Amino acid sequence: MEAAISGHQDIRACSQADLEALLAEWGEPRFRARQLYEWLWVKAARNFEAMTNLPKALRDKLADRFSFHVLQEDKTQHSADGTIKTRWLTHDGHRIESVLIPVPDDDRYTVCVSTQVGCSLTCAFCATGRMGRKRNLSAAEIFDQVTGVNAQCLEAFGKPLSNVVYMGMGEPLLTYADTMESIARLTAAPPTGLGMSARRITVSTAGIAKMIRKLADDGFRSNLALSLHAADDVKRNEIMPINESNHLDALMEALEYFYRKTRNRISYEYIAFERFNDSLEDAARLVQLCRRKFPVRVNIIEYNPIEGLSFEKSDENRLNDFAAYLAREGVTVTVRRSRGKDIDAACGQLANKD
Repeated sequence: MEAAISGHQDIRACSQADLEALLAEWGEPRFRARQLYEWLWVKAARNFEAMTNLPKALRDKLADRFSFHVLQEDKTQHSADGTIKTRWLTHDGHRIESVLIPVPDDDRYTVCVSTQVGCSLTCAFCATGRMGRKRNLSAAEIFDQVTGVNAQCLEAFGKPLSNVVYMGMGEPLLTYADTMESIARLTAAPPTGLGMSARRITVSTAGIAKMIRKLADDGFRSNLALSLHAADDVKRNEIMPINESNHLDALMEALEYFYRKTRNRISYEYIAFERFNDSLEDAARLVQLCRRKFPVRVNIIEYNPIEGLSFEKSDENRLNDFAAYLAREGVTVTVRRSRGKDIDAACGQLANKD
């Protein structure tokens, strides 16, 4: 037990089995561990004092042994279109961000969460990549983004979150264990989780073939999105250095393997950049990637320009012509218009601000 739980660590880093063993060692009845775990992962308690059905002596003992590495809300921006962006402070002073994207007409309220402080992938169009990677976020810190933004959603719209997308700062598959543990806590039935549907969760990756295969082998139940942004290796290498070691053929083979084993939904995220990847020739190459041995939908994303970067959003007519070409070729395609244009909505923008 001392090896499993030692020092003044974040209590949410402990497994239920570890906490059961510790409380048994302290002479507490077995149901106390269930109550404690429910406070951590259902009621989202942020301190021990909130755990009112635990005896005060036990709460004090827990507080002497453990800490809570909770996120603190640092800055919030509200867009005229309803988008809410939040910058959070971690317990060790880092800044991360998450975004609430409401679509009331479809009764969809989506939170976009971060998985790392910064990112190591240095995509040419992304503000987060300019930070470098400071550290991975814990499963609890990812969980805190969901519960914190859910509270915002309830206050602003009177509705809970309907969807979670792992598309914020960082590469989820490079912090695989914490990403998977956070999803486990979101989807597990109470008292060990929030009971969300796995089908309401999407993990987006810049494209790491061996980790896509690992998702399949591990029985991943949620949706997968590939941040594609270019349908040929030359252009993709130019904007996404990860492509040099994970070229498109390798990624397509990994996605075929993933779909064959899971039958889970796969989508391509495709940011349209002015006169870089938005021609009809680019569209034709994308159609070929959509004709592999798995069904796929394409989400074309309007770019949020970032100060200091040379990329511009695609012209409206070029973007519409691009999408129309895909549709004529039988591709399931959606154009996602930019949200939060009047705030720092692009990934990494707010976290990088003073």
